[in-house]
Amino acid sequence: MVKNSIGIGMLDLSHPKNAAMSNVFEKQEMTTLADCMTTMQKRGYKENFLVNDKGLFSADTNKVYSAADIKIVAFYRFEGETDPADSSILYVIETNDGSKGLLSDSYGAYADPKVSRFIDNVDAFSKEKDKPL
Repeated sequence: MVKNSIGIGMLDLSHPKNAAMSNVFEKQEMTTLADCMTTMQKRGYKENFLVNDKGLFSADTNKVYSAADIKIVAFYRFEGETDPADSSILYVIETNDGSKGLLSDSYGAYADPKVSRFIDNVDAFSKEKDKPL
């Protein structure tokens, strides 16, 4: 159950009649990078990924993945309202061994070149609209 946007009553999003409303609530929940990360972590994307010289590094398991070992199942861009340096992107990632996690980076001129090069080499990259993860 999720509270509706006015806070009056409850809306059962599992009911087929109300299923389309889940996207509305998701958009309200994921307006900031922190909100999006929290939502994705609740969905099981809990590993913290970083890019180093060897590839995509899991800070949780110390495993390293090549670009061929991962799939980016979604990405979200966030723009700073007053400062372009606040722009960021969040990648939602699944690995070939079943690990699921997140990689964040600055967006645009402030992007980390290592992350950009790694992402450019990923073949499995998708952004499916209105499809829950």
